[in-house]
This record gives sequence, C-alpha cells and structure tokens, in this order.
Amino acid sequence: MVAPVREPTYFILAALQDEPRYGYAIIKRAEALSEGRVTLATGTLYSALDRLTAEGFVRVVREEIVNGRARRYYEVTPDGLAALRVEAAHLANAAKVVTDRMALRPAAGLA
Repeated sequence: MVAPVREPTYFILAALQDEPRYGYAIIKRAEALSEGRVTLATGTLYSALDRLTAEGFVRVVREEIVNGRARRYYEVTPDGLAALRVEAAHLANAAKVVTDRMALRPAAGLA
C-alpha cells in the first residue's frame, strides 16, 4: 500500500505526469496545477526531488548545461504514477463525502 503524500509532493508528481521537466519548470507547473496554493522554494523542491528519487518515484532522465549550470530533467516513474493515482483517488473520495452531503441539504440562505 502506498502511503498518502503531502500536497507539495502531490503537485510535484502531477507536474511530471505529462513530460520530464527541470527544476524551475516543475516549480511553475506545480504552482499552476495547484492554482497558486503550492509555491515551492528551490531548496524545498530539490530536497523533495532527492527524497522522491530515493523512494523510486522520480528519476533523472537527462542533464544539460545551460549558461554554465547543470539542468537536470526529472520524470515520474511507474511507482510515482501509482502513488499519484492512489492520492488522487483518496482526495476524490474525501471530496465526495462533502459533496454528497451537500446535495442532501439546501444551500445556505435559500431555505
């Protein structure tokens, strides 16, 4: 069983779901996907990527030199996709608890 992931980790994995990305692109994609809720500092991102790499959820797929600096591209692994899928289902089920109950009650102020 895959343990639940925290919101920043969820959006890092989600940012890598479509294609490999490098650090800054991961930060911007996670921010966009989370509608601004997740804003990752560079140090936080790379600590998370190191941990996710050690856990086998992401891997480095290539490295290039840009303006004299190494740029690593990361991609999500099958295990990372599985963790993302499990967490997405967990979040959907949690939301369903609320939305199903709301459907049974009239909107506030309208009753």
